[in-house]
Amino acid sequence: MGVWSQVVGQPDAVRVLGTAAVAARGLVDGTGTAAGMTHAWLFTGPPGSGRSVAARAFAAALQCTTPGEPGCGECQGCHTSMSGTHADVRMVVPEGLSISVAEMRALVQTSARRPTGGRWQVVIITDADRLTEGAANALLKAVEEPPARTVFLLCAPSDHPDDVSVTIRSRCRAIALRTPAAPAIAEVLRLRDGVDTDTAAWAASVSGGHVGRARRLATDPAARDRRAKVLRIPLHLRRLSDVFDCADDLVKAAETDASEVSGTRDEAERDALKTALGHGGTGKGAASATRGSAGAIKELEKRQKSRATRTQRDALDLALVDLAGFYRDVLVTHAGASVALNHPDHAEGSAQAAGSWTPESTLRRLEAVLACREALEQNVKPRIAIEAMVSAMHFG
Repeated sequence: MGVWSQVVGQPDAVRVLGTAAVAARGLVDGTGTAAGMTHAWLFTGPPGSGRSVAARAFAAALQCTTPGEPGCGECQGCHTSMSGTHADVRMVVPEGLSISVAEMRALVQTSARRPTGGRWQVVIITDADRLTEGAANALLKAVEEPPARTVFLLCAPSDHPDDVSVTIRSRCRAIALRTPAAPAIAEVLRLRDGVDTDTAAWAASVSGGHVGRARRLATDPAARDRRAKVLRIPLHLRRLSDVFDCADDLVKAAETDASEVSGTRDEAERDALKTALGHGGTGKGAASATRGSAGAIKELEKRQKSRATRTQRDALDLALVDLAGFYRDVLVTHAGASVALNHPDHAEGSAQAAGSWTPESTLRRLEAVLACREALEQNVKPRIAIEAMVSAMHFG
C-alpha cells in the first residue's frame, strides 16, 4: 500500500486519489490525459478522520518517482513528502487562530513557480476553515487561474460555507472522509506504532474515531491521566465549591498544555530572531540594527500569543468533547440502546449517572457542554465559559 497505508479506514478516498495520481503521472510524462486529475482538491471529514494525512499521502503519490503505481512509500519523493521536507510540497499549518492575507499572498506567489525537483508544486492547507476573508480571496485568484504544474490541497471539517467559501469550494474536487472504525485504528496503532494489542484496542475504542487522539492515549500516560480527570468531573459535583474547583482544574490543565507546547519554542524563536537582528553584536552598525528590531520582536510575540491561545482552546475543546461523550453515554444507557458507548471503560459511571439523573437533566447538562464550546469559539473568556458550564452541570 505504500503511502496509502497511512490513510486509515478510507478505501473509497484512496481509490479516487490513487487513480488521480496515475493520471497526474501521465500528464507529466506526456503519456496520458487529465481524466481523474484536477488542480484543486478539498478534503473534508470529522476531526481525526485523517484529512491532512490523506492530503500528504496524495502529495507523496504525485511526487513518487518509482515506476508502477504512484505512492510506493520508499522513493525519495514519497519519503520527503511524508516527512515534510520535500522542496516542492508546502504545508500550511496555522499556529494562530487564523491564516492571514499576507501569509496567503506570499504562499500564492511561491506556488506560481515551477517545481524545482519534483513533478508538481503542491500546496497543502491543513485548516482551510481558518482562512480570513482576505486570505480566502487571495487563494481564490490562484485557484481560478492555477499554474500548469501546481496542485492545491485544502482540508476543512466540511464544505459548508462557514468552513469554506462557496467560490473556492466550487473550484475544487471534493474528497469526503468518514470516521475510521475502531478495529482499523487499532490495527494501525499495533502495526505502525508498535502498541500492544490490548492497549491499541482500548485506545481505539475510546478515541471517538480520532486516529491522532488514539495514538496519544496509547503512547502518552499524561494524556490518559488528563482524560481520566475530566471524566471524573460529572459524578464529583456534589457541592457548589466543587464547581469552582473543577472549573479551575480544567482551565489550569489547558494553560499547562499551552505552556508546555509553547514555552521552550517561544524562547528559542525569540533568541533566533534577536540573533538575526544583531542583538549582542559589537561590530559597526550593530546599535542601529538593534534599535530597529522592536517592531519585529513585537510581531513575533503577537504570533506566539495567538499560538498559545489556540493551543489552550484546543486542549479545552478536547476536554469538552470527552464530557459531551459521557453525557451521551448516560442518555444511551437511559434508553437501553444497543449502540457502542463513547467511553466503554466508564460504563459503570454512566450507569450510576443514569440511575440518579432524569433524561431531561442529562440533556440539559449535555447542552451546557455544547454551549460552552460555542462560547469559546466566540472568544468568551475560558474561565467564564467553563464556570458557567460546570455550574449548569452541577444543578442539572
